Amino acid sequence: MALDESRENDESYEVDGLTFVVDKAFLAQASPIKIDYSMLGFEINSAYELPKGGDCGGCSGGTCG
Repeated sequence: MALDESRENDESYEVDGLTFVVDKAFLAQASPIKIDYSMLGFEINSAYELPKGGDCGGCSGGTCG
């Protein structure tokens, strides 16, 4: 999630005075997208599955790699 301007290939949604902008192609892959806010920050849930192996399996002692 980041601040951005709406572009031609985006879909915009306004909720409670906030405008959310999502790339149409990503929205097609990730729908439904749910953004929730708690005291700990934002939680984003969607149908989009992250590629396998994206974690840093070599992390230990506060270092990666």
